Amino acid sequence: MNTAASLYIHIPFCAGACDYCDFYSVAANSAGQDEQRLDQYVTAVLADIEDQFSFSGIRQVPTVYIGGGTPSVLGARRVGRLLAGLSSLLSGMDSTPVEFTVEANPESADDDFLQTCRTGGVNRLSLGIQSFYEPSRRAIHRLGNANILDERLALAARYFPGAFSADLISGLPFQTENILLDDIKRLLAFEPSHVSLYSLTVEQDTPLEQNLRQGMVSLPDISEADALWLIGRDALEQAGFPQYEISNFALPEKYCVHNLRYWRMESWLAAGPAASGTIINDETGTGRRLSYAADIDAYLVAPRPAFSRAIVEELDQAVLMRESLLMGFRCGKGPDAVLFQQRFGRGIAECIPRAIAHWQEQGFFENAAAPALAPSRKGMLFLDAFLRDVFFELEKNNH
Repeated sequence: MNTAASLYIHIPFCAGACDYCDFYSVAANSAGQDEQRLDQYVTAVLADIEDQFSFSGIRQVPTVYIGGGTPSVLGARRVGRLLAGLSSLLSGMDSTPVEFTVEANPESADDDFLQTCRTGGVNRLSLGIQSFYEPSRRAIHRLGNANILDERLALAARYFPGAFSADLISGLPFQTENILLDDIKRLLAFEPSHVSLYSLTVEQDTPLEQNLRQGMVSLPDISEADALWLIGRDALEQAGFPQYEISNFALPEKYCVHNLRYWRMESWLAAGPAASGTIINDETGTGRRLSYAADIDAYLVAPRPAFSRAIVEELDQAVLMRESLLMGFRCGKGPDAVLFQQRFGRGIAECIPRAIAHWQEQGFFENAAAPALAPSRKGMLFLDAFLRDVFFELEKNNH
């Protein structure tokens, strides 16, 4: 069994939810009536992590990622307590994390918060920008004002030089080619090392879906939205940020190590409501997944260890193989062929020969002879169709 696992910590609080978001979150502010609840949460999540470390036998935590929600809603004092508690727990490990990321939204990523993160051991920041264009931001109820973005990006560049990432979204209401290109230009002026460019997705039962259905907002049609994303991709690559994953671009060697571990299906622990962790057994090619209910109140009152009430899913070889290919082909280098062979006793080409042969003819692969079977830039655009064929072949072979 592996003795190394990354750690994801879910902070489920937001000052307000954007219309497109379907992640679990609860409304809270770092001051006023929510103070006690936020304090209780920091205590609960630290206790959860301590118990998971103790019961799992994990001795190495290569990466830590604090996401949400909006972690910066905790405020400087609480995030300082969280980081101090983590530092104490990690001090008993055999090594220190090589990457420690915290997500933040600009409106709450002030000087005190960023200073606390930096001195508390965080070495990478992920900032949710989405767009500088105020009409687009208002149309999706993105909190904060575009006027503050330049100030907060300058702070991010000061506290995390060469080590901060920012998110942008294409396909927003009122967005045009020029607006998206201006977003990219303004962002890159602050010299981030990593950019995520997501294409807006309309998730079921979100306020955005309801507003679209009622005609209260309109979006570019599918072809326009696809064209916008491609324009953004090309602009980022021309600026020196090659695409290394389906929605992620980075300067050379500035990839998000934590997310690469997800995409390689390497073990990670997770703490917090709606969080999900997976421990992989490389020797058997199987795994175990623990998922928390999306219920902050239940999490706060759960008896220790909190993970004893988590939903447990056993991943057999067939499930883990499917997930390994699903995640691996999202990456520009493709799945890790050596790791795949070690886990399953077979090479990728042995498992899905027909899908590979068919899509090789379609130009899906950058170099079909490469052990990792890396998708080409063209191939990335047809990833969903390729994976449908992959899963069909895997299912057929398992019967």
